[in-house]
Amino acid sequence: MSKGASAALLAFLLPTLACGASAPSDPAQDPLAAEIARAKTLLESKPDNQVWAEVRQPSMTALTRADEDLRAGRRWLALQRLTNVQGNLASRNYLAEHLAPKPDMAAFEAEWARMGNALRAELGTPSPSAFDGQPAAARALGEVAVPQIRGYYDASLDYGRATMPEAGVYYLASAEEQRAIADYIRKLSGPAPKGTPPRLRSIRPELDALQGEMLSVYKPPLSIDHHGEFIVASSALKEAFELDAAGLRYGALLRYLQAARLSAPLRAQQPPAADAAALDKQLRDLGSRLSTGEVDHSLGQLFLESAQSEAAMATPGSASTTAATIVNDVLPRYFAALEPARPEAPKPEAQVAVTLVRWPYT
Repeated sequence: MSKGASAALLAFLLPTLACGASAPSDPAQDPLAAEIARAKTLLESKPDNQVWAEVRQPSMTALTRADEDLRAGRRWLALQRLTNVQGNLASRNYLAEHLAPKPDMAAFEAEWARMGNALRAELGTPSPSAFDGQPAAARALGEVAVPQIRGYYDASLDYGRATMPEAGVYYLASAEEQRAIADYIRKLSGPAPKGTPPRLRSIRPELDALQGEMLSVYKPPLSIDHHGEFIVASSALKEAFELDAAGLRYGALLRYLQAARLSAPLRAQQPPAADAAALDKQLRDLGSRLSTGEVDHSLGQLFLESAQSEAAMATPGSASTTAATIVNDVLPRYFAALEPARPEAPKPEAQVAVTLVRWPYT
């Protein structure tokens, strides 16, 4: 990477990592602000048709929130929102090109073969060192994206043949979306923002424990009334298992913490939400803890900034339940994952094996 690009990264990420830090004095010169503005312009330039209608408003909302986050000093959260929009732009550009005219099976299979060559570098076994040298938060986002490229690509052919060619094209577009996210993260490569990368271990014990918590409450009427929420949380947890097994520790930790956040409202015995003043103090204390020392805590900072964002949107004088969950459940899990693994109790021998057939990331 050139010296200019490395310097751009430092300007991009370093100015406001600490909790409560102010935004850069001149937002017009902030590279991240410029990227958000560029993405808005691209979205506004797209035609008003079915391909773009599904993502235009959600993406514009995400960019507006990213801009608000940036102004409040929540740079990692702004970056996460922006990468998601970058993926949407890539997938919709792909669909706009390959759904008009609608493909027949021969055209779809030819495109599937072409994409196999285009994605060849991404279809092998993901390397745990692929994002070395990047901030922990950016590395985690990249490690989550890369395996999904192969998952969506492999599923697309069978899905297109089993349903219709257009459906297979949508899966190819999802593969292109994750490739775009991974490429965007790679462009941000450079020195970690502060401190050395955290030394992450396998979090299989933590994943097993969270899975046990979720299974313990998966029973009627909760499992029926909140089936969709269970599916989303369990999907995130399944990804965490897969990433951990592949040695993609940063991605595994990100998806584990997201699964904990998603499943928190479903799990029993949640800690009561703090009042607004107490929650504000907890956020400040966690900000100090994450911004001091010699370890790159940008991945933990990402969740702290999410809690700050939720707290900022709460009714004045009240505490955000989501922010309290991150403070009391998610971030303690983050810090625990950085500690040595605790000894595990012997597990009983499995008596039954269950195999579930599912499409990827659903």
